[in-house]
Amino acid sequence: MRQAANRLIYLALFATTMSAPAYAQSPGGTLAKIRDSGEIRLGHRDVSVPFSYLDDNQKPVGFAMDLCGRIVDAVKRELKLPSLQTKLQPIQLSTQIPLIENGTIDIVCGPATNTLERQKVVAFSNTIFVSSIRAAVRKDGPIKTFEDMNGRAVSLTSGSTSIGLLTARAQEKNFQTKNMLTPDHGASFLALTTGRSDAFVMDDILLASLIANSANPADWRIIDDSLRTEPYGLIIRKGDGEFKALVDKTLVAMMTNNEFQELYAKWFTRPIPPKNVNLNFPMTAPLKDAVANPNDKGV
Repeated sequence: MRQAANRLIYLALFATTMSAPAYAQSPGGTLAKIRDSGEIRLGHRDVSVPFSYLDDNQKPVGFAMDLCGRIVDAVKRELKLPSLQTKLQPIQLSTQIPLIENGTIDIVCGPATNTLERQKVVAFSNTIFVSSIRAAVRKDGPIKTFEDMNGRAVSLTSGSTSIGLLTARAQEKNFQTKNMLTPDHGASFLALTTGRSDAFVMDDILLASLIANSANPADWRIIDDSLRTEPYGLIIRKGDGEFKALVDKTLVAMMTNNEFQELYAKWFTRPIPPKNVNLNFPMTAPLKDAVANPNDKGV
């Protein structure tokens, strides 16, 4: 049921993005496309703190943006193109896969869960983060588990894995929620803070980031109950082994020389823009394992 629902979502998204500008793909894959065009196209998010978001100057920043910056440097060296141009393309969770598929962007620089369903249409880099699917709720509210959401309004971001996971839990435990789909995480959290929804189901780190940067962080909490643990990877085109090898080689080198760990500390355990908030989210055991044993396993 869940796989069928996800497939319908992908088909619908494909239909709505047919009018998006498609860029001709070179026979040699992404690296050939980049070499021929003289530019690499990065997809970035606007509000996915601390992975990919806009700072006060409307510049995309974040952990995933820094990782992509190192990958761009590696591409420049590989192609011997020191003046290679970087083009930035705003994306939403619901459009990231179609824009990869049609060649509008070359890599997604943001939080993206590596699932077996998504692997049917795109590829992922080695794991860069591991999250848990939880829910943000009012601190003084009654919701402590997903079952407590029975009959309540729940905001969900279109295209997120949270939709299928919540549906599966509801079917398993025999409860119903009034799902409210929004275009991005900011809109989902706004629905919660304005009282239009009773819970926002999403990855714990993104929830923690939104709460920390909100007007009244003390008003909100994240429930302990979890739907699933999920690995994040950078999305690239499926079947492009040459580009994936370069991306993974770059990430492994960073994990080996401790640059990856330093960038993680920069964005997750120190004050970050725009409000100099410290998320205090140290590296978890599952992520430490993924760094020690690099892999692109999905769920």
